[in-house]
This record gives sequence, structure tokens and C-alpha cells, in this order.
Amino acid sequence: MSTEHNSADSLAALASVIESRLPAHGGDPQTSYVARLLHKGPDAFLKKIGEEATEVVMAAKDADHGGDHRKIVCEVADLWFHSMIALAHYGLRPADVIAELERREGTSGIEEKALRKVKAREAQVQGGTP
Repeated sequence: MSTEHNSADSLAALASVIESRLPAHGGDPQTSYVARLLHKGPDAFLKKIGEEATEVVMAAKDADHGGDHRKIVCEVADLWFHSMIALAHYGLRPADVIAELERREGTSGIEEKALRKVKAREAQVQGGTP
């Protein structure tokens, strides 16, 4: 019997575990790394996201010079994991990110960036900022 592995299901399952570590759900910072980061507040997990993003860059640079390409996967996994902690803290789920990526599907990255700039300018004008 074969089971199809669904990445979205895996992310949802991990998100559920992370959410169970939220202080509001009784996460114990003495027994859980995730609960400890959440208990310390956004500065703690945001710092980790920055560190992990830097490690992704370093692993990619190493791979460009003969390093192990699989190290990139490990570092991206760490980055995603810590990003999921941030999502949970802010009441969001991986499905929200997937929905945003799906919304962008078929849109040129150049067009998407230009549209964001136009929307930001419109918001400034409506808000009365030059």
C-alpha cells in the first residue's frame, strides 16, 4: 500500500505542532524549544529567522565553490521552520503562504514587483504622504 506524500499536509502537521507550543495553548518553555522562542517574544524568533536566512546564503555560496548542495536544503528547512514559528505567533498558517503563492502563479515577478510599487505609491497619496 503506497501513500502519496503531500507537502501541504506535512506543513500543516508541523504547523499544528508549532501552534500547540503557543503560550495560549500551554506551551512549556522549559520542555520545548518552540515554546521557549515564542515565550521570549518576536525578537527571539525574528533573530533566528535572520540567522537562518544568512546560513542559507552561506550554504549556497559554499555550494558555488564545491560545497555540498544538500546543505542548502538543511538550511532552508531551518529557515522555513523558524518562519513557521513567526506565522503561528501572528495567527497565520502555511496555507496562507501557499494561497499567496498560488495567487501569484502566472504573474511575472517583474510585473508583481511593479504592481506592489504602484500600490505603495497609491497608499502614500491616499494617506497624505508625499
